[in-house]
Amino acid sequence: MEGEAYRRVFQRVARIIFLLAAAGGAIAGAWRGWRAGLLFLLGAAASYLSFTWLRRMMESLGPGAQPARGRVFVFFSFRFVLLALGAYAIVKFFGVNAIAAFAGLFVPVAAITFEIVYEFIHGT
Repeated sequence: MEGEAYRRVFQRVARIIFLLAAAGGAIAGAWRGWRAGLLFLLGAAASYLSFTWLRRMMESLGPGAQPARGRVFVFFSFRFVLLALGAYAIVKFFGVNAIAAFAGLFVPVAAITFEIVYEFIHGT
């Protein structure tokens, strides 16, 4: 794939992430209340940030790529620590089980799965 094709793939994945986050937040909110919906959205937002940091780091490794700023590697290295601190804050602040937030963390996995199916069907 060329650079333009990668850009389109990342744009589609980002759109799918936002759609899945909105749908999942609405479903969790309708099923378990507004807190579950909000927790799902917070988990999805955290996973989107992690996905974005991973993408930026990968873009900085390719041939002819601009070297990444140091903070990209620092954020990437500490993303699990940041996610764990975020989960702790969610549980302490809301005082509820954080299953909805952890489910939101899997939104990029679902989005990438949809992208794989799209590529199989359309073969771009």
